[in-house]
Parts: sequence; C-alpha cells; structure tokens
Amino acid sequence: MQVNSEPTTEEAPTRPAPPAPPYAKGRAKAGPAAVNQFSAGDAEKAAALRKMKMVALGLLVAMAVIFVFAFALQKEYPWLQYVRAAAEGGMVGALADWFAVTALFKYPMGIKIPHTAIIPRRKDQIGASLGEFVETNFLSEQVVQDKLASVNIARRAGEWLATPAGAERVAKEGAAVIRGAFKVLNDDDVQAVIEGMVRKHLLTPPWGPPVGRMAERIFHDGHHHKLVDLLVDRAADWVDDNHDTVTHLVSDRSPTWVPQFVDGLVGDKVYVEILKFVRAVQANPNHEVRQSIDKYLNDLAQDLQHDPAMIARAEDIKAQVLGDPEVQELASRTWGTVKNALLGAVDDPDSDLTIKFKAAVRDFGSRLVNDPELAGKVNAWIGDAAGYLVRTYRSDIAGVITDTVARWDAEETSQKIELQVGKDLQFIRINGTVVGSLAGLTIFTIAHLIFG
Repeated sequence: MQVNSEPTTEEAPTRPAPPAPPYAKGRAKAGPAAVNQFSAGDAEKAAALRKMKMVALGLLVAMAVIFVFAFALQKEYPWLQYVRAAAEGGMVGALADWFAVTALFKYPMGIKIPHTAIIPRRKDQIGASLGEFVETNFLSEQVVQDKLASVNIARRAGEWLATPAGAERVAKEGAAVIRGAFKVLNDDDVQAVIEGMVRKHLLTPPWGPPVGRMAERIFHDGHHHKLVDLLVDRAADWVDDNHDTVTHLVSDRSPTWVPQFVDGLVGDKVYVEILKFVRAVQANPNHEVRQSIDKYLNDLAQDLQHDPAMIARAEDIKAQVLGDPEVQELASRTWGTVKNALLGAVDDPDSDLTIKFKAAVRDFGSRLVNDPELAGKVNAWIGDAAGYLVRTYRSDIAGVITDTVARWDAEETSQKIELQVGKDLQFIRINGTVVGSLAGLTIFTIAHLIFG
C-alpha cells in the first residue's frame, strides 16, 4: 500500500516567498478582484499550517506502517489483530477527515466530486450569508443603542476633553479641518455665494417695512428717548457756548437802518429765549417738543411700513448706499478678510481664538463629567444618531461585505480563508486519526468477543 503520496491542499511553491505564503499557487491575478495581498504575518501562518499538515500526514503514515506490519504478522501473533484493527480505524478516520477538510477548499485530488470545493463554488452565497448574519445580529438598532448606553460615551469623552492633551488634540484637528476646507474652497466661488446670499436676503427684499417694524418696536418701548436726551443736551451745550454766533445771526439779518445797539438788544433777547427754550425741553421729559418728536418718529415708522411713497424713498436710499463703490469693494473683501483672520488664528497656538477654543473644549469636557443631565442628553443624541444610521443604512453597510466577497477571486479566497483557519482544521484530521483508531479497536474487540 502506497502511503507517502497523500493528497493535501498544499502544492509546491513556484514563486518567491513573502508576501505570498509558501503554499500559494504561482499565478498572478490582475485587477481588484484578486485577494493575493499577503503580509509577513500570513507567511508565518502559512508555515504553521504546513507544520500541522505534516503532523496530520505523519499520523496517517504511522497508522499505515503499523497496519502493514500488524496485518503481515497477525497470524503468527494473534494479539496484533487488535493493533491492525486500531491502525485500520485510524487510517479510515484520517482519510475521512482529510477528505472533509480538503472538500471545504478544493476538489480532493482534483476530482469534481459533488458537494466539494465548497468555498470556491459557493463564495458569493457565503458572502451574502455573512452580510445577512452581520446585518441581523450586529447591525441591530437595539443592539447598537444598548452597547452605546453601557459604554457611557459622554463621560469618557468628557474626561478626555477636560485634559490639556485632549483639548490640544481637538484644536489641532479642528485647525487641520479649517485649513483643508479653505484649501478646497475656491475664493471666487465662495465670494459669489456670499454675494448671492446678500443679494437674496439683503438687497432684493424691500427695506422699508422691516425697518419700520423694528423702529415701531423701538419707539413703542421708548428706547429712543436716550438718543433724544443726548441730542437735546448737545443742543443746550451748543447754545450755551455760542452766544456770539446767535447774536451775529440776528444782527446780520436785521435791516441796515436799525441802530447797532438795537441789534445787540434783539440778539441778546433771542439768545436768552432760545436758551430758555432748550433748557425747558432738557428739563421736562414730557415737553411738547419731545412729544412732537415721538409722534413724528412713530408716524415715520408707520409710513415705512404702509406708505408706498416712503417705501420707495427708502429703496432709493438703499440703492444709493449699496451702490457706492467703496461699499461694494468692502463686501468683496469680506471673504478674504475672514479667511486670512481664521487661518492666522488657527496657525498660531498662542492666538486668542486658539486659547479660547481650548478653554471652551476643556470646559465642555468638565461639564460632561460633572453634569449628569447634560451627559444624559449627549448620550441620548449619540444613541439616536447611531440608531438612525443603523436603521437607515444597515443594508448598505452589510452590502459592503457581500460586494467585497463577490469581487474576490474564488480560488485565492479559498486559500486566504484556509490560511486563517486551516491550522485549527488540521486538528480535525489528528482527532479523526485518534478517534478512528479507538473506534476500530472497540468495534473489533466487541465483534471478537461476540463471535469468538
């Protein structure tokens, strides 16, 4: 009986060593479908797999040698019948388990026996089943939310954020994001977007009604009174400091035939009356002048909202102000100014923005640790977000597994899987040899006892 040519799943290597494992066939698969990227760790696994295969093969050879000698000498030494039965059972068990292990990965001895080469033939179905298994058992909304709840992400994140190293890392990554965003964004495009938004939300809508509504609220609440007080105070101060100016205005406008001393008397009288009038307005919050100003301002607010002529005048003022070249240039420089300011701030670790941002991050981390209510809200938000993602995209996520396996080359996929689990599967062959020997010995012994 020839026992030194047992069919195995390995073949002699025909291409150099790592990263390909020694048992890999020497063909090159082109394209992304090939799964032939083997690492140094895979080479170690391949060596261990080859060693276990030699152990299993050695046991089979040992059983075969024992069987040959026991079979040849059993008539001279009857007790060798038991040894022969054990060896015979061991060979049967070893060959049966070799066939079972080999049938997972290839056709035994190249013969296309039904229900063999299971992994290469059913690779796509296995990938689909694996994706469905992951989707059903791991990508469950309840499973994900329960796991997140047990982890208490908010507290752990808070403890990390509260440390200087955590805040430094967040600031560093945030600066990288800002720099990357500014590098990707086109300045002209951003400026066009800003101008479009300004035109849509600021220039196109009429200014009269919203300004009128805002003014109506301000005037109704009396917030303008301080401004009126300031104007009256300034007017009183001006009159108080400009006696000569007032008297000269009076004398300059009087007839030439009026004597000069009369002009002086009239000028003094006018000045005194103006000063008394301004002082009265200044001292009396309910002065009729103040009431007239209030009435005028309220009427103006109403006209801005409802009077077409006033609304048109407001639009004319808006067009004049915003049509000024300096204003347009200021608007065009807004994006550049903001961009340069942000880039300068994020690149400088000692800038006010960076320092305040780190302080805010540490403060937020401390609140997550010390404020159970806030931590609970954050955990709830994270759980809801994760639940939404799983609920919405679970099929797409699991589909990555199915699609990836479908793109793999069938034979090399089989080799890759064998590389990962083949060492453990060789124990099946070893156990089959041992169990087969014990079963063969037991069956022969029972039969011998019964039938003599």
